[in-house]
Amino acid sequence: MTFRCANCRRNMVVSKQLLRSINTEAKEARLRSRERETAKRNADLDSYLAELTGLLANALDNRRHFNFSSLRVTPKVQQFVPAKLTTAEPAPDRDAFLPPAPTGFGAHFPGARKRYDTELASGEELYRAALESWTKGEDIRRAALEAANADHDAERAAATASAKAHNAAIDDLEQQCRAGDARAVAGYFSQVLEASHYPKTFPHEARVAYTPPSRQLVVELELPEMKVVPEVKEYRYVKARDEITGAPLPAAARKSLYTSIIAQLALRTINEVFRADVASTTDTVVLNGRVHAIDQRTGKRIHPCLVTVRTTRDQFLELDLHNVEPTACLKGLTASLSRSPSELTPVRPVLEFDMVDPRFVQEADVLSTLDTRPNLMELSPKEFESLITNLFEKMGLETRQTQASRDGGVDCVAYDPRPIFGGKVVIQAKRYKNTVGVSAVRDLFGTMQNEGASKGILVTTSGYGQASHDFANGKPLELLDGGNLLYLLHENAGIDAKIEAPADWVDPSANGELPDRGSSV
Repeated sequence: MTFRCANCRRNMVVSKQLLRSINTEAKEARLRSRERETAKRNADLDSYLAELTGLLANALDNRRHFNFSSLRVTPKVQQFVPAKLTTAEPAPDRDAFLPPAPTGFGAHFPGARKRYDTELASGEELYRAALESWTKGEDIRRAALEAANADHDAERAAATASAKAHNAAIDDLEQQCRAGDARAVAGYFSQVLEASHYPKTFPHEARVAYTPPSRQLVVELELPEMKVVPEVKEYRYVKARDEITGAPLPAAARKSLYTSIIAQLALRTINEVFRADVASTTDTVVLNGRVHAIDQRTGKRIHPCLVTVRTTRDQFLELDLHNVEPTACLKGLTASLSRSPSELTPVRPVLEFDMVDPRFVQEADVLSTLDTRPNLMELSPKEFESLITNLFEKMGLETRQTQASRDGGVDCVAYDPRPIFGGKVVIQAKRYKNTVGVSAVRDLFGTMQNEGASKGILVTTSGYGQASHDFANGKPLELLDGGNLLYLLHENAGIDAKIEAPADWVDPSANGELPDRGSSV
């Protein structure tokens, strides 16, 4: 009994030691598991933060250049591998079915010869059956091979035809882009921006419109919300509580990173446009960056513009984007960047996208035989003056008509009654068929300074060239083309108009003389 009790005590000690060992190993395994999980979280966080801070740099390092060639495709058909169908099974060997001929003395015995003849006849029978089965199998194999070849040929023909049709569409798109077709150019650059790689947490949406007379592309880019910036800068494992906790990223750092994200996206989008413009369709890019969010004060959905910029090709391509600080670079481009993007403080867009939305322009271009809307190019001088005056009054300005312009424009001085943002505004409207020259923009700026005005607005029925946008950039000047004018008349004055220059229309000459047609104001 004593012996058994001693053994029990010894076994109990061993069991406790074993249990402690098992528990220790389990705790160590748990510790290692949690440490690995913490390390993985930190690695994922570091990778994501690097992606956010490198939005611009990573896009610049991408060697893949988007162009019409990159849109073309080659037929994709898997290599034809018919497996066993190309290899015929060996034909049955006749000798393998026949018995060996009797030899020696046995060959002279009648019984042996008779037995041999019987076995020979049976072997021949078996051989013929095997040969017939092999022949049928070969017929099936050859038929299957022929069918497989036909299917592959059909697949290859279909893929070739599809690729040919796709490439023909791309060739047509390129021709239309080079011809300055607004829809084609907008469609091409929509594909350019769609091909851009963004973090999974980002929206991937952009609207694009193009105005051929001004060779201007307008992009409305959907920006990510503030929530894409992580609230944690590092994860730590607290052994005492067996808990993984996050060290918070300071609010100031989150706001700064969010502002940087917006600035980077603006610069990289403009860069992607100019870099992909192999057809040289675009001289000027206007970018508005907006974000869909909830207004915390009202609980309603809002879509504020957080960044807006207009830049020309020559101005932008002088930048070394590898070495710029994004927000400082935007300021150098005289962009407007929200003073507090995290609080959704909006900025006024350089140009509203809806002013150049091709859907609106298309709606304004219905057949003239079915269109009763007034044609701005056929109004009398007095009617055109009244129209422009009415427009800006509807927009909240107090207008004062001045003497008639020599070059067929409408000059007026207006007052914006709003405090702080308001002031004196000089407005000039030009009914032109061709692109307005930069001299008109310079003249407006000089008039604005002479009048002591805070802003100048030039409106035309045509468009503006790069030189005009270059001169206006950074100055309190706003250039509105024909599409903008139609939109403003529709939205603010309830006037649906159209712009169709008569065949004999002549724009004012460079010295400011009026054209021969008395209908040009």
